[in-house]
Amino acid sequence: MRRGWSGLRLPASDLMRIFALGVLGVAASNYFYYLAIQRTNVAIAIIVQYTAPVWVLLYMVTRGLQKLSLQRVISVAFAVTGISIAVGVGSGKLHLDSVGVAAALLAAFSFAFYSIGGHNLLKRYDHWIVLFYCMLGAALFWILLNPPWKVVAAHYSAAQWLFMLIFSTVSMLMPFSFYFAGLSHLDPTRAIIVSCLEPVFSIIIAVLVLNEILSPIQVVGIVLVLTAIIVVQMPSRTSDEAKVVL
Repeated sequence: MRRGWSGLRLPASDLMRIFALGVLGVAASNYFYYLAIQRTNVAIAIIVQYTAPVWVLLYMVTRGLQKLSLQRVISVAFAVTGISIAVGVGSGKLHLDSVGVAAALLAAFSFAFYSIGGHNLLKRYDHWIVLFYCMLGAALFWILLNPPWKVVAAHYSAAQWLFMLIFSTVSMLMPFSFYFAGLSHLDPTRAIIVSCLEPVFSIIIAVLVLNEILSPIQVVGIVLVLTAIIVVQMPSRTSDEAKVVL
């Protein structure tokens, strides 16, 4: 890997691909996810967004980049079903809204997009370089939509700025850095199924920190997600490691 500033010099075509991942992937997935939460609720947003493994698998199989194996189908089915159960499908607490559901679906597509598109780039470039340009592309996009003077005019307090700094680091920079690091070693289908642990950890943290009650049906959902992750990581009979071209 090239060190220093020379390592940041990429061909224009790859630079545009990474910028596209930042805008249409990172920025879009977060925007549509929060819009989905605003219009529906967290459960609906999570359930629909985490149909992303389905879209990744369909894309990979349709393009001939992976074979449609029973192992992958079971893993995707278990992951989506497990999340749906864990976050409360059938509880009667779900609030459906057409705009919110559509936003969550777009978040799923965006999630699938940067998982697929980022894989091949991460095979050729260090994940910190890809992460840097992805975040730069997302930041430039938001600066155009929400110029700095509008942010300054909001007159946020020092405490609010500190909260936003911590929130952006913990909820954006750290998760994406870890996910991109994993995506450089795993094919998109495996990586995105493992990412289904996110809502599982959210539930467990809520139980440990907020003293929420973990119901038996949620335990079933968590077990299904864990089973999906174990199954998808098991060696397959054929080696068809994907080389994805965005």
